[in-house]
Amino acid sequence: MGRFTRTIVLAAGMLVATQPVFGDDLVSILELAMRNDPQLRQAQAQLNSGREQVRLARASLLPQLSATVSEQRQSTGPEGTISFTDLDAKTRRYSVNVQQSLLNMSSWYSYQGAKESDQARMYNFAAQEQDLIIRVATAYFNVLRAIDDLSTRRQEEEAALRQFERTRQREEVGLVAITEVYESQAAYDLARNNTILAEDTLASRYEALETLTGQPHPNLEILSADFPITNAEGDMESWVQEALNSNPQLLAARYSVEAQAQIARARRSDHLPTIGLQSGYSNTDSSSTESADGGVRRAGVIEGFSVAVQVSIPLYSGHAVTARRSAAEYDLVAQQEQASLIRRTVTQDIRNAYRRVNTDALVIAQRQQAIISAEAALNAIEAGYEVGTRNIVDVVQARQQLFVALRNYSDARYNYVIDTLTLKRTAGVLTPQDIIDLNEWLAEQSATAQ
Repeated sequence: MGRFTRTIVLAAGMLVATQPVFGDDLVSILELAMRNDPQLRQAQAQLNSGREQVRLARASLLPQLSATVSEQRQSTGPEGTISFTDLDAKTRRYSVNVQQSLLNMSSWYSYQGAKESDQARMYNFAAQEQDLIIRVATAYFNVLRAIDDLSTRRQEEEAALRQFERTRQREEVGLVAITEVYESQAAYDLARNNTILAEDTLASRYEALETLTGQPHPNLEILSADFPITNAEGDMESWVQEALNSNPQLLAARYSVEAQAQIARARRSDHLPTIGLQSGYSNTDSSSTESADGGVRRAGVIEGFSVAVQVSIPLYSGHAVTARRSAAEYDLVAQQEQASLIRRTVTQDIRNAYRRVNTDALVIAQRQQAIISAEAALNAIEAGYEVGTRNIVDVVQARQQLFVALRNYSDARYNYVIDTLTLKRTAGVLTPQDIIDLNEWLAEQSATAQ
């Protein structure tokens, strides 16, 4: 196995060896998902089932041993009657037979193809493991994303409510027109509606996370504010080369091509002679009963040992051999084209993932600045509103822009985390150890929004 698979096994072993701690950090949730996720468990069962195909293919090359035992009794009686008590003859036979294939190229190539297919299934399972890591991380940070969104929605609702009450008080003493009360009330109603929707979204995100582990996780650790944001290491082409060497889906496709090539060789060998060795031992014991005195007369014991070499040459089967050979060759072409498509897709995906990580880093820095600018703009507009140079609509819009900037910044951070993991998955180097490292940046703080 390659470096990728060894890393997966090592990191997964670290998680399994750890005593289960049913906390709500990312590592414990991943460990739960590895044991409880139905999709991964299904993939594991399919992998185990596929491995049995190798044993089945190897069985045709190994000795075949069989044993038979039979007993025959013959009864005779007066004409027109049937008797089951007066036994005239009894014969007991048993034999042991061994068959061994000496030359069967079709079975040999089928066995080689089964082994290549097993390698393909192992890499497909490794891809399923990586996919689970992405699904767990995405579900986890989607909950945190929804928590942050609900938090800013509630802050926005509270700010809108304070503004509405303040505007209504100012209108009661004649400082502002009734239209400003309507404007501030409309802003509050909209903020309240957005809060309700955010609460529903958060509940759905919790449910999605629970689906992976089979357990609720009401208290999640949040991403630290000082989580480092950096560009992707190395250049794009080095990531492309890494993906071409390590991406498990691409490796599985390559092994599938080789497996189909072996199957095609097996079908081309169907017209070749096969040679087998057959040997056996048999023992026949016969005895009979004499009707006059009721005595038993033993006919004798016959035993024998045989060895034979059998050569079988297929001559004609209605063009079935030719049809199977042609079908296998077409399947090989189809598998080669599939592998080529996967290679192109992986190349495109790794480049896009590399660009997204670097773009996310720039976007986060820009959205940090946007928050500062939105806060300054809101303070200035609120000051202008107090002296009458700004109206309530300007205040509402400036406040909305500030909360939009806060939500955009939160989204950008979580996008960066997921895109970084996706880059590693596409390259084929994502392991549970990456989650362990990421978990160190989760703060021990309840992030539940009540």
